[in-house]
Amino acid sequence: MTRASLSQRLLVAAIGLFLLVTLVLPVAAVVKSAFTNADGSFTLGHMASLFHVTLLRESFYNSLYVAVLTVLASSILALPLAYLTARFQFRGAGIVSSLAVIPLVMPPFVGAVALQLLFGKNGSLNLLLKEYLGFRIPIMEGLTGVIFVESLHYFPFILLNVAAALANLDGAMEEAAENLGCTGIRLFRRIVLPLVLPGYLAGALLVFIKVFDDLGTPLVLGVTNLLAPQAYLRITSVGVDDPFGYVICVALVIISLVTLWLSNRALAGRDYSTSQRGGTAVSKYPLRAWRGVLAYAWTGGVLLLVLSPLIGLLLLSFAKIWSFSVLPDSFTTAHYATMIQDSPRMIWNTLLYCGVAAGVGVLISVAIAYLMLRTPVRGGKALDFLASASLAVPGIVLGIGYLRIFKGMNVPFTETAVLSTWVTITLALTVRRLPYALRSCVAALQQVHPSLEEAALNLGATRRRAVVRIVMPLMLGGILAGFITVFVTAAVELSTTLVLLASSQQAPLALGIYFYLQSMTGRGPGAALGVAAVVLVGLGTFASQRLMRGRGAMVG
Repeated sequence: MTRASLSQRLLVAAIGLFLLVTLVLPVAAVVKSAFTNADGSFTLGHMASLFHVTLLRESFYNSLYVAVLTVLASSILALPLAYLTARFQFRGAGIVSSLAVIPLVMPPFVGAVALQLLFGKNGSLNLLLKEYLGFRIPIMEGLTGVIFVESLHYFPFILLNVAAALANLDGAMEEAAENLGCTGIRLFRRIVLPLVLPGYLAGALLVFIKVFDDLGTPLVLGVTNLLAPQAYLRITSVGVDDPFGYVICVALVIISLVTLWLSNRALAGRDYSTSQRGGTAVSKYPLRAWRGVLAYAWTGGVLLLVLSPLIGLLLLSFAKIWSFSVLPDSFTTAHYATMIQDSPRMIWNTLLYCGVAAGVGVLISVAIAYLMLRTPVRGGKALDFLASASLAVPGIVLGIGYLRIFKGMNVPFTETAVLSTWVTITLALTVRRLPYALRSCVAALQQVHPSLEEAALNLGATRRRAVVRIVMPLMLGGILAGFITVFVTAAVELSTTLVLLASSQQAPLALGIYFYLQSMTGRGPGAALGVAAVVLVGLGTFASQRLMRGRGAMVG
């Protein structure tokens, strides 16, 4: 077996050191602070306060309540829609599938403001209900409002995973069940649902973890009795030495890890495979008579609901006055003019932070992918696991960890505090979005046959030259897709940047939107910025998907 070269071992060490400083040490610092007294001695008392302090105990149970109900509400929206689009023939099925995932390109805290105007106590819906029926529906009040907003935003995770699982089923199994008399709801419950369970659990897991990680939506809605807002408020108001903030962070990490473990445990020991691969295609049934009417009514209602944040955001961005009325009283383009005037600094900050984060993330991802798949060096798989583990670390936890480890530290040879620079924000964004670039680069390298690199080596090229001239150009589609994915998702990251922001001059686009939306007078420009962010993320997502499809063929 070929031995690993010195340069490969040094590269593993360098990437390991980077992940140690930017991921492991911040999380370890948070965990240590939760179990340490002011004199440095070990204690379990701080963790016990999670259940002894009324506010912390209430926040813990509220977070579980919101997460579980958001998964349930998201499932109610996603499961019928996925089944309809995957199993029935009707006009517009493709359009329905495309429109249903639009909420993913909008930051949830942006949609929260628009939904307040549409479904709040004095929003459009309740004004109409009060006028004609004499009652209101408290959709956007308290925890219910958080559940409503996050369900509309995150349900596409379940939709996409279940739709993919349905598409991969072997139709022969359903035909056999139908021949034995199993049809309708019973067929779905006994045959289809068990086989798509892995896909459903994958989507539900993402929704559950994302809800715990979401900081912006509760803050915008004024709901602070949840874990993420409490962690942020404790650290920013009481101080970086407040142990309760670290206790909450540890609870967030533990919940994420336990969720991952439970999902794996639920699937353990069960066989979800079919006996054929690429067998009979799943039959699609035509929708006729009353079934067609119900299907169109359901899909139309769901689409209207999930697109309402975007509709509300567009209306708000052009609204001159929108208060206690079903629709804006008048319209203006002044908010976009304000956005253009005030946003250059925020746009530049976004380009800087996200551009550097995406560039560094892609370089690290290409290196990890190559070390893991093409070299005998030890540690490649460990780096892949460690880099992917950042998905389980909430942004608020990583941000607070940075505050802890960089506290009192200056930039070498200067008097400038590390936490006052833009570097900490960029490092945090890099680590937070590294798994996206890594998965893209690993997939791209798997599609490049090793014989192409070997041919270059046999012709006298050095390994470095073969990688630069042969491998990386063939990976270009995946590399660009990873770069764009990291860039556009980092551009709307709020929780980490909100914790690490040192001054308003350093605010990127996402924070600019948040600051605007916190003020009644700034909601118009904030909505205009939100529209710009949605367009940016939407175009980036589209470009990333096109690049991945364009490089989808195996290079052999």
